[in-house]
Amino acid sequence: MADTQTKMSKPRTWQDVPAEKKQDLPEGLWMRCPSCEAMLYRKAVEQNAHVCPDCDHHFRIDAEQRIALLVDPGSFEPLWEDLSPKDTLKFTDRISYKDRIKATQKKTGVKDALMAGRGFIKGRGVVLAVMDTRFMMASMGSVVGEKITRAIELGTKENKPVIVVSASGGARMQESALSLAQMAKTSAALARLDDAGGLFLSVLTDPTTGGVTASFAMLGDLILAEPKALIGFAGPRVIANTVRQELPEGFQRSEFLQDKGFVDRVVHRSDLRNEIARLIDYAGK
Repeated sequence: MADTQTKMSKPRTWQDVPAEKKQDLPEGLWMRCPSCEAMLYRKAVEQNAHVCPDCDHHFRIDAEQRIALLVDPGSFEPLWEDLSPKDTLKFTDRISYKDRIKATQKKTGVKDALMAGRGFIKGRGVVLAVMDTRFMMASMGSVVGEKITRAIELGTKENKPVIVVSASGGARMQESALSLAQMAKTSAALARLDDAGGLFLSVLTDPTTGGVTASFAMLGDLILAEPKALIGFAGPRVIANTVRQELPEGFQRSEFLQDKGFVDRVVHRSDLRNEIARLIDYAGK
C-alpha cells in the first residue's frame, strides 16, 4: 500500500524529484518562495494569481499580469503608449540615463514604468493605471506622473472610478526636481477629481515607497493593500538607524498600517477584483 501511495503522489519540492528526472525537466519549471523557501511548481503559482500556495506570499507581478487579473477579459484599452522618458538633465551615474532608458525598454518591452487605460471590472467601467516594477523599480518620473494625471483627468471627464495600483521604489533620481514635481501634479489632479465628486481607489502593493507614498498613493477615497506589502516613505533600515530604536514587528507592512489607520483594508490578491467591484457599487459609481 505504501509503495502504491508513493508512486501516485507528486513531488512537492525540488528535492523530492528523482535525480534521474531532474536533467529532463525544462529550466524554469520550479521556483523558490522567498518567504517559506518551499520549491514551487511555477505554473501552479501562476494559476494561483502568483501567490505561494503554501504560505500565501504574494509575488511581485508586472503591469500586464496585474491588468489580466483585474479587468474583464479583452476589455482593457491601453492609452498614451507613445509617451517615453527624456534625458532632459543629461544625467549620468554609472551609465547615462539615456542609455539606461534604452536598455530597460529593450529588456522589458515597455516604454516606462506604468500602463494606463480604460477597462471593465466585473462590468463596471473604470480608468486603470498600474505601475510596473520591471522598469527601474517603477520609479516615478515625468512619464509616470503624466500618465497618472491623464488617467485621473479622464476619469473626471467620463465620470468613471479611477484605480491606481502602486508599486514603486519612489521618485526617479535621474529626473531630479522634474520627478518631484509629479507629486504635486498628481495630487492636484486628484483634488480636481474629488471636487467633481469622482471616486479614487488606491491599491498598494509590494513595495510602495518614497515619493509615490508621499503623494497620490495615500490619497485614495479608499486605500486597499495586498497582504504584507512594504509601504512607507523611507525604508525601515533607514528609519531604524535614524531613531536608533528597535522597530515594532511588522513595521511598514500592510497589516501594521491598517492597524494604525493608514490603510482601509488588506485584501488578498484573489479577492481584489471582487472587492473593487463591490466598492464601486457601494460608492454609487
